[in-house]
Amino acid sequence: MSTESVRLDIRNIAIIAHVDHGKTTLVDHLLRQSGTFRENQVVAERVMDSNDLEREKGITIMAKNAAVRWGDIKINIVDTPGHSDFGGEVERILSMVDGVLLLVDAAEGPLPQTRFVLKKALELNLIPIVVINKIDRSDARAPEVLDEILELFIALGADYHQLDFPVIYAIAKQGKSTLSLNTPAETLAPLLETIISTIPPPTYEAAKPFQMIITALGWSDYIGRIAIGRIQTGSVKMGDSVVLIRPDGSIEQQRITKMYAYEGVQRAEIQEASAGEIIALSGFENVHIGDTISDPSCTEPLAYVNIEEPTIAMEFSVNNSPFAGREGKHVTTPKIRERLFRELRTNVALRVAETDSPDTFKVSGRGELQLAILIETMRREGYEFAVSKPEVLFKRNEDNKLLEPIEHVIVDVPDAHIGTVIEILGRRKGEMVNMTPTGDVIRAEFYVPARGLIGFRTEFLTSTRGSGIIHHTFHDYQPYKGTITGRTKGALVSMETGSSTAYALEMVQERGVMFVNPGTEIYEGMVVGENSREDDMSVNPCRAKHLTNMRASGSDGIVRLDPPRQMSLEQFIEFIEDDELLEVTPVNLRIRKKILDSTARQRAAKRSKNQADA
Repeated sequence: MSTESVRLDIRNIAIIAHVDHGKTTLVDHLLRQSGTFRENQVVAERVMDSNDLEREKGITIMAKNAAVRWGDIKINIVDTPGHSDFGGEVERILSMVDGVLLLVDAAEGPLPQTRFVLKKALELNLIPIVVINKIDRSDARAPEVLDEILELFIALGADYHQLDFPVIYAIAKQGKSTLSLNTPAETLAPLLETIISTIPPPTYEAAKPFQMIITALGWSDYIGRIAIGRIQTGSVKMGDSVVLIRPDGSIEQQRITKMYAYEGVQRAEIQEASAGEIIALSGFENVHIGDTISDPSCTEPLAYVNIEEPTIAMEFSVNNSPFAGREGKHVTTPKIRERLFRELRTNVALRVAETDSPDTFKVSGRGELQLAILIETMRREGYEFAVSKPEVLFKRNEDNKLLEPIEHVIVDVPDAHIGTVIEILGRRKGEMVNMTPTGDVIRAEFYVPARGLIGFRTEFLTSTRGSGIIHHTFHDYQPYKGTITGRTKGALVSMETGSSTAYALEMVQERGVMFVNPGTEIYEGMVVGENSREDDMSVNPCRAKHLTNMRASGSDGIVRLDPPRQMSLEQFIEFIEDDELLEVTPVNLRIRKKILDSTARQRAAKRSKNQADA
C-alpha cells in the first residue's frame, strides 16, 4: 500500500495569460517584494525576458524559472509565453506545477490564448487562481471580465473544485494587489498569501526511488547542457549514479556532476534535493526534453505531455543567389542542417525534416511568428540562407477527406472599419461567429483557415489605419474551404545586375512602391518593389543617365524619389509568393524569384499554365 507524503515548504506555480497581459511584469514585482533583490540593486525591467529578441519585441518566447520565498515557504514560479505560436512552451511547462495564476486584462478580458492555456491547465487538473490585472486602466471593466472568465471556465468543462477559484485584482506595473475592488491595493502580499493558501503543496510516494522528467533544457559555457525538471519521487544527491531513460525505452548510465535549485532568477548550487522541487542537473550531454532521469533500479520512463502538432511549414535552403557567401559566416548545408536540428533539442513544438533536395529542409511550427523568431535568431548568429513562402500543413481523415487547420480570430476595430475587415476575412474564407460592440470599438470573432491569415496582418493594419488589434490561436481541423487568392499585387523584378541609380528609380517608382534606395547592390531576378497591378513587371533600376552636351536649365539633375517601403522580417515573410524566396543574411533581407532569368521564368510560367489547362 503506497503512502502519500507532502512537501509543505514548497509551492509550484505557472503564470499563464494572453500576450501582453502583464505576466513578466508581475514576476518582476514578486521578485522585488519577496526580498530577492537588494533595495538599492539596479534591476532591468522585465528581468525574466533575458533574450535580446524578447526585449525588442516585448514578448516572452521561452518559458523561464524563478523562485521567491514568502515566510518559510519557497514558491517556484514559471513565466510562460503568451503568444499562441509558442504554445508548446506552455504545454510542456504545465507538467512541472500544481497550480496556475491566470492573468486577464481588466479591459480586454479573455482572449484566444487565454482559452488555449486555460484549457491545457484544466485538462491537467491544475488549481487556478484568477488575477484580473490592469484595474487602473481608464476602460477597465473588472466585474464584466470576471463574468466572462467564469463563462470560459464553464465552456471548458471545469469541475466544481476548479470553478471555486479565488480572484485577485492587481496593478502589476505598480506591484499592487487586493482581494476586493473596494479595498485599496498596496502590495502583492494578498497575492502571495493566496498562492500559499490555495495552491496544493507537492505530494509524492515516499517509498519510491528518485525519478524526474526533463521539461526544459539550458546551457552553460562552463558545464555544458543543463536538464531542468521537477522531481516526481524520491531524492537525489550530487555525484549519484542515475540512468537516462528515453521515451523509446533505451537507457544510458550517467552521473550527476552538478545540481542547482532556483533562488530568485539565479541558479544556486545544492548538494541534494527531494520530491516536489524544481531542479537543474548537469552531467548529461545527449539529454532531450521528455527524457526521464531516475534511480538505476527504475527502468520505465515517466509519461510526458503530448505537444500539439505544427500547422505551418517553411523550406530553409542554402542561399544560391549571385550574392551568396558575401555577408554570412555559416553558409553551407552541413552548418544549416546542424543548426536546425540543434534547435529541436530545446524547441519541442518545431519539426525539421529532410526533403528530396539535399540543400533544403522543411521546418514546421505553430505559426509565422515562431518561424520568424527562428529565422531572426539564426540571422543574428551569422547564418545565411533562403526561406520559402509559409505553407499550411493539411491532414486527411478516415474517409480520406482533406482537412486544414482553422484559427480562432478575434479583432477589435473601430466601428467605422468593421465592414472592411469583415469583407477582407470573407474573401479569405473566414466565418464570423460573434460580434460585440463595446463603446466605439467592435469585437468580432471569426473562424478562418490558417492559410487565409498568411499576409493578412499587413492588409488588416492598412485597412484599419493602424487602429485595429488582432489575436488568433489554433482552433481545429475542418474540411478544406476552397481556393484563397494570394497577393493582389505583383512584384517589380530587376532585369539587370548592378547598383541602383536615382535616375532609374525615379522612372520605376511610377509603376509601384519601391523597396530599395539608390546605391543598393541588385541582381537579375531580385524583387525591388511592389507593382501597382496584379502581374509581375521586369524593370531596370540600374540604368544610368547618359551624359550629353545639352542642358535643360533649372531641371537638370533634380531627382524626386519617394521614400522606399521599410519592411520587417515578418512583413517580408507575408509578402513573398510561391515563386519567390526570401534571402536572409546577417546584413540584408532580399526577396528574389526562384528562377532568376526573366526568359526562363516566362517559359516556366507558360508551361505551368498549359499543364493547369490540360
